[in-house]
Amino acid sequence: MKLMFAADIHGSLPATERLLHLFAQSGARWLVILGDVLNHGPRNALPDGYAPAEVAARLNEQAQRIIAVRGNCDSEVDQMLLTFPMMAPWQQVLTAHQRLFLTHGHLFGADNQPPLSPGDILIYGHTHLPVAEKRDGIYHFNPGSVSIPKGGNEASYGMLDNNVLRVIALNDQRVIAEIAINP
Repeated sequence: MKLMFAADIHGSLPATERLLHLFAQSGARWLVILGDVLNHGPRNALPDGYAPAEVAARLNEQAQRIIAVRGNCDSEVDQMLLTFPMMAPWQQVLTAHQRLFLTHGHLFGADNQPPLSPGDILIYGHTHLPVAEKRDGIYHFNPGSVSIPKGGNEASYGMLDNNVLRVIALNDQRVIAEIAINP
């Protein structure tokens, strides 16, 4: 299973267009969006190319291939623009060997984990910081932010391919962080 992950788009049209271009080239079956899709939120500056209605239109073109969760900046008004469901606070994807727990990161995350089993993968956004590591038997993965990176990091997204989780720079495709997962 090949999956692409994006978090914290925050209404940036250039970031969305770049992400969708990379998604089309990636061979990934699903684009998993980890919340904060359209709204920039009161704590963030406006991202480059802030155009939430256009971001919604572009994402809707791939609606049948998107799995999404709600972020702390997402609302019912945002859902009215999007044709794929994105109001669930978390989702789970089950593989033959492990569970992927998908969430934004403000309700469940590194500091407030849901009940998980060793080998499961906690996948979240919210912090805008890339993470690919194993803690106490649980894999933690944060693809960073495609539009408003923090901590001196660059815009990034994530991939799960051949049992490897990678955080990849949005602009130059450089691997920022990675971890192999044991199925």
